[in-house]
Amino acid sequence: MFKDIVTDVFFDLDHTLWDFEKNSALTFDKIFRENRIEVALPDFLEVYIPANFAFWKLFREGKITKEALRYERLKSVFDDLKYQVSDENINNLSEDYITHLSSFNHLFPNAISILEYLKPKYKLHIITNGFQEVQSKKLKNSNIHGYFDQIIDSEMAGVKKPDPIIFNLALNKANARPETSLMIGDNLEADILGAQAAGYHALHFNAHQGPKHDFCEIIDDLYEIKTFL
Repeated sequence: MFKDIVTDVFFDLDHTLWDFEKNSALTFDKIFRENRIEVALPDFLEVYIPANFAFWKLFREGKITKEALRYERLKSVFDDLKYQVSDENINNLSEDYITHLSSFNHLFPNAISILEYLKPKYKLHIITNGFQEVQSKKLKNSNIHGYFDQIIDSEMAGVKKPDPIIFNLALNKANARPETSLMIGDNLEADILGAQAAGYHALHFNAHQGPKHDFCEIIDDLYEIKTFL
């Protein structure tokens, strides 16, 4: 579908190539044990995962700061679970989480094989809303940094996806044109609609088994990218 028109492929990182939920769970398991937090991990994650999505949405929309995101997503979950944790402990957990998250490096199935397939044919890039210091470590520790020509993050751009500024910055840095660029990501609002508004083609990786839609083609496995490229 895109083989004859696309020259540059832009990937989201978290929830698209890098298995955020698996790596996040491993991180919480580690830091809970080290900080003696006596909460069952499955109970915590059941509340934390949707809360984290909600706080990230607020962060994307500029309604909360990075510091508030990191504190409030933990505070709200502990409150919901009625588990008493001091502000000092929450801040320590927040710091430990950021410190250790990038040390885990699980990727989605077929991530490496699809990057190997694409690399000789296209220029590959990353556009991520994640924080620069963390995202760089994720890419390097999971051994995929070398596949990408340009890595654009929201701190560099000064805005977050779906703002067109970050997509236009990515085009400028990659020396690419929107009509020959494809964005692949998991978030309909940030990745797909944001990219399309900037003139990109888009392919939605349905990592969360979300509802079907007609905005673009949808894949459930990264291997399916071969169908389009």
